Amino acid sequence: EEQLVESGGGLVQAGGSLRLSCAASGFTGDDYTIGWFRQAPGKEREGVSFISRSDGTTYYADSVKGRFTISSDNAKNTVYLQMDSLKPEDTAVYYCAASDFTVRSQAIMWAGAYDYWGQGTQVTVSS
Repeated sequence: EEQLVESGGGLVQAGGSLRLSCAASGFTGDDYTIGWFRQAPGKEREGVSFISRSDGTTYYADSVKGRFTISSDNAKNTVYLQMDSLKPEDTAVYYCAASDFTVRSQAIMWAGAYDYWGQGTQVTVSS
């Protein structure tokens, strides 16, 4: 059974950093995409950053490019999201998500492309 468990959220001041972790279990092979969505109160869930396990291609939302970095430790089956230069508008619940198959780039930010979700971790950035 596939499972995703997030950790690493918390409260940080603007300009600070946090690192989120997503431990994946039950996945076989490398033909899938894994990454992060976030949802702020009163807003829709939005894609943040993703990595294709098959070839390591990474994707970022424009709002986080240059500030967030996604990486994967394949030996630990864990994906990380290093978040630097955090802004109050980054405040949200962050969800790890993974697909059954590699997601095409055109659909990478679409929540409907992902089959498995973690429970979410709160990130709060104070001004």
